[in-house]
Amino acid sequence: MFSKKLKEGSYRAVLILNEEKGIELPFNFDVKYKGKKPTIIIKNADERIVVNEITIKGDSVNFKMPVFDTEFKTVFVNDNLEGLWINNYKTANNKIKFKATYGETNRFPFVPGKANPYFEGRWETTFSPNTKDSTKAIGIFHHIEQTDYVTGTFLTETGDYRYLEGMKNGNKLYLSCFDGSHAFLFIAELKNETLSGMFYSGATWQEPWEAKLNEKFELANADEITFLKNKDEKLNFSFPDLNKKLISLSDKKFENKPVIIQVMGSWCPNCMDESRYLADVYNKYKNEGLEIIALAFEKSTGFEKSKSQLLRLKKKLNIEYDILITQKVGKDKASETLSALNKIVAFPTTLFLNKKHQVVKINTGFSGPATGKAYEKFKEDTEALIKNLLKE
Repeated sequence: MFSKKLKEGSYRAVLILNEEKGIELPFNFDVKYKGKKPTIIIKNADERIVVNEITIKGDSVNFKMPVFDTEFKTVFVNDNLEGLWINNYKTANNKIKFKATYGETNRFPFVPGKANPYFEGRWETTFSPNTKDSTKAIGIFHHIEQTDYVTGTFLTETGDYRYLEGMKNGNKLYLSCFDGSHAFLFIAELKNETLSGMFYSGATWQEPWEAKLNEKFELANADEITFLKNKDEKLNFSFPDLNKKLISLSDKKFENKPVIIQVMGSWCPNCMDESRYLADVYNKYKNEGLEIIALAFEKSTGFEKSKSQLLRLKKKLNIEYDILITQKVGKDKASETLSALNKIVAFPTTLFLNKKHQVVKINTGFSGPATGKAYEKFKEDTEALIKNLLKE
């Protein structure tokens, strides 16, 4: 069978969230070749996601996202692609229509007007305002080189919304992100100094949000959300690593060493960002005695399925520290596993233990590289803590 060739160059892609209402989530990608092998590079602001698990047979083009268990099944339509994005973590409503148009580079279909960067800054944000499910966040938006093109993210008490990209059009703000797990679309209008609009996540979730400029607004301290119920109680767990070897905090390997315990999952984009950071931290401080243990709470209780996903994460991020498979799913099971804590409210949650394995700090969520200053401060504080724990 003769297979068509994926054309090298730029594409504008859309996930069709609601066909009747014409709601589309756009993102951009490039196709590049190394020899005869194509690579897809998905772009969200400063993020570049390299996709190389690509299969082309006849008119079919299928590709798997790195790290996350999602994939595209498409066909050629001239130089373009049409098909489905399939989220294998979900059993229902797990397919969204997808189109990619060759040669288009704009993310949103607007012509940028005269620069008026009034979305620049830090916005006190409320999701689902005036409801019992209302939550707070900080929107951080930046106009690129004083143009209508905008990047940004939202910081919440349980993590950030990673790399958002879009533009200002009139008095409206459009932002989107697609990273293989997150499929986010934000649309809002500025009236009387208040941004108000809708947030779409995939094809099944939407909620209103509103925001006002407020440089002084702060969220709850991420170090105070999860805590030890009894400050003298020590953690205790035993789970198999990827080779089925049982690992416990009481093993000789961890004796008289500070340990970071990462409560995570390979399906979690914030966990991916933190794992990338912790992989670097481990390489930097392992010879001084630092140890890191990841407790993985996957979407499956099956060992082999969990192992397969965690191996992809480990390979992609060059993780050398221990990853243990709990064969448990969700925050409730994580709370049961670490019953010395009041609760686990987010993935990731990260515990810092001294050489006596006493908990000295617990951080909920992760402010990743898309958050800019928040990420730099987290890194600075974390490495200062690690150096102190190694000295004790």
